[in-house]
Amino acid sequence: MSSLLVYSQEKTWTLEECIDYAIKNNIQVKQYELEKEAAYLRRQLALGDFLPALDVSGQHRWTIADQPDLITNNLSSQTLQSTSLGLNVNVDIYKGLANHHKMVKARIDFLASEYKSQQMKENIALQVINSYLQIIFNKELVKTNSNQLEYDFSQEERTKDLVDAGVVPAGDLLEAKATVATSTQRLILSENELVMAKLSLAQLLQLESYSTFEVSDSNYEVENDEILAYTPDEIIERAFDALMNIKIAEANLDIADRNVKIARSAYHPTISGFYNFNSSATYADRVIGQRATGESTPIGFVNQTNQAVSSPKYQSVIGGPEAFFDQLSNNKNSVFGVSISIPVFNGFKVRNNLRLSRLAKEQVENEKEVAILELEQQVFRAYTDTKNALKNYEASVLTLESREKSLEYAKERYSVGLINIFELNQNQTLFVTAQSNMLKSKYDYIFKTRILEYYFGIPLFSN
Repeated sequence: MSSLLVYSQEKTWTLEECIDYAIKNNIQVKQYELEKEAAYLRRQLALGDFLPALDVSGQHRWTIADQPDLITNNLSSQTLQSTSLGLNVNVDIYKGLANHHKMVKARIDFLASEYKSQQMKENIALQVINSYLQIIFNKELVKTNSNQLEYDFSQEERTKDLVDAGVVPAGDLLEAKATVATSTQRLILSENELVMAKLSLAQLLQLESYSTFEVSDSNYEVENDEILAYTPDEIIERAFDALMNIKIAEANLDIADRNVKIARSAYHPTISGFYNFNSSATYADRVIGQRATGESTPIGFVNQTNQAVSSPKYQSVIGGPEAFFDQLSNNKNSVFGVSISIPVFNGFKVRNNLRLSRLAKEQVENEKEVAILELEQQVFRAYTDTKNALKNYEASVLTLESREKSLEYAKERYSVGLINIFELNQNQTLFVTAQSNMLKSKYDYIFKTRILEYYFGIPLFSN
């Protein structure tokens, strides 16, 4: 807050600085910049659909179950642990070109977000230009009214001297004082309008403090602008290429067309390739060998001698589980192949989605036609308004020149007593009104010319 206050106190703002600051700090512009960033991320997501999907999985299990004892072979409840690792790769081979259409749609969506951001910047720039010119107009009006008040004060003093000398009646002094009061009121009103104009622009710039906000004293002169030398059709043709309205409408139509193609792709079969790698390891004890116990077990007799035959007894040697990485190496297995999925019936979802996307495309086509018609109307209106504004300005200049000559003539007649002060003040009022109308028509024409130039493709600001 303090930095903005110091910034506004230390400098006066030019039109270019106001436009640049408004574009960088306006909330609506920031919203569209965020939307552009979101569109960029959606484009990255669409690009990722072309890449294979890679998953690495791992699992460790505890199993509680009745298992035979390795020595006694008797069943007993045991807790077994095992670990399994896996790697899965899936890649889309064919999906009815859905991924391709999604990628193209994401690119168009990003382009449309840039168009919308640029359009908002241009709208903000036009508002700033209008507010800035309004301040310049009010500053000139204040200056004019201030000069008029000084003249009226001097006229009051002169009339007072004439009354004291008995040259003019005392009523002329009252009329002069009334004229000073009217001029003072006019000056106060114009000063208030200047303050409100500054407030409007400061709020548009979203400055924290506007009490010290001041703009540069720019001198805008009306020149023979060449923009009116073009026909409305020529300006419309340039507007189609330069303005964002039609570009946004065309981008929206391209997006709707891609949505139709994406919906249609659901009728196509899906072909994908896969590769799965798995391995596992257990933590159970295992038999690693046999050892003799020193005992024997009779197994029969010799037929002739009836001698007993026995077999030595062996006992299993129990060892720990095999090394973890050795088990992973010994238990590994791979599976790969191709899968195909053919849509047969899905509750008419594909058909209805395709119909909805086609209807949406028709709506966007209608919106584009409306945008074209509106742009043509706006250009014709701007062209007509600019021509009328120029005529109005030229007429106001002639009126001001006539009123100025009439006032000079009235002053000469008043000085020799041919008219009274009331008639002089009437001429003075008409002259002040003509000055005000000339200034108003001047800046109205300048702003309307700037709008027409904008339609013609002349940029409002440098990007």
